[in-house]
Amino acid sequence: MPFGLVSAWNKRRRSKSEDLSDPWIYKPAEFWQLEDQTPQSSNRMHGSSVFTLKEMEDATCSFSDDNLVGKGGFGRVYRGILKSGEVVAIKKMELEAIKAAEGEREFRVEVDILSLLDHPNLVSLIGYCADGKHRFLVYEYMHNGNLQDHLNGLSCTQNLPDLITSYITCNQSLILGMRERKMDWPQRLRVALGAAKGLAYLHSSSCVGIPIVHRDFKSTNILLDANFEAKISDFGFAKLMPEEHEIHETAKVLGTFGYFDPEYTSTGKLTLQSDVYAFGVVLLELLTGRRAIDLNQGPNDQNLVLQVRHLLNDRKMLRKVIDPEMTRNSYTMESIFMFANLASQCVRAESHVRPSMIDCVKEIQMIIYRNAKGLGMVMHSLRML
Repeated sequence: MPFGLVSAWNKRRRSKSEDLSDPWIYKPAEFWQLEDQTPQSSNRMHGSSVFTLKEMEDATCSFSDDNLVGKGGFGRVYRGILKSGEVVAIKKMELEAIKAAEGEREFRVEVDILSLLDHPNLVSLIGYCADGKHRFLVYEYMHNGNLQDHLNGLSCTQNLPDLITSYITCNQSLILGMRERKMDWPQRLRVALGAAKGLAYLHSSSCVGIPIVHRDFKSTNILLDANFEAKISDFGFAKLMPEEHEIHETAKVLGTFGYFDPEYTSTGKLTLQSDVYAFGVVLLELLTGRRAIDLNQGPNDQNLVLQVRHLLNDRKMLRKVIDPEMTRNSYTMESIFMFANLASQCVRAESHVRPSMIDCVKEIQMIIYRNAKGLGMVMHSLRML
């Protein structure tokens, strides 16, 4: 399976290389499926559903602004209702001609990879549309938007690049409510655990047979369902690691500023630990309530990692970086110290000394237990694990 998957992917890329001159030619459904694909579980069989442009128009009321829930560098995201009655999020790709080939590549990667993956902490791909020059990705609808929205209280009317995965209703009362109900510490720990489990699944070869590097892990790509369960989204930059190789050298560094593994950016060598670094940045966002990059701050305070890294192992100074919006009776200082220590390990400059995602999962489970024990909520914490 591993060799078949990679050879199928490379073979298709070579045989279709001439398509790059005009990447928007319609491709039949069979084109998007990897060769030697194994049957998926019944709850994911609809992941390969193919929709027409007419079905996308009907689902979104002809892409009505009333159904617009986010927009960014690769287009817009709409809330839609399929004929079956299922509520979905529809990403409509809108790229300049100069970026068409890049968008097509990311579209194919996301369809191929998400069609093969099945994990409760990864967003589900319902299907896609490749009708003429039109490209759409159809996902399960995430009622509580993305993590960054809840940490920073972003308004959905802001046209920021990362809002392509912001699945929230453009309703002012909802935004105000989101700002009033900041996430408490147990809820943040639960999100961290879910995201860690999703990355650990990707890194452990998953059902693809080869480890996968997400390569664009960040707080806007952590979506929250109606129960605030975390699910990782946006696999356009994902990379299948070469068989029996822990390092892949790339000619182009892809990702998001603020989450880049410094070793990856300086050498072009991509590893599973590149995701671990980005995960550490998200842990810092959860701890501080600040953005990974905040251009509204002074020159020395714009990068979150550089701003707080030297404080993470100083118990006295650490208190100053805890998000003041968190309820004080929702956390113990012991759990804060453990969490900060894990984040510190993840954002180490040298990739080989960072923990694995499996180690991160185990440590966060322990932090949840210790925090709940300190607050007298042990039985509740065990249910969360």
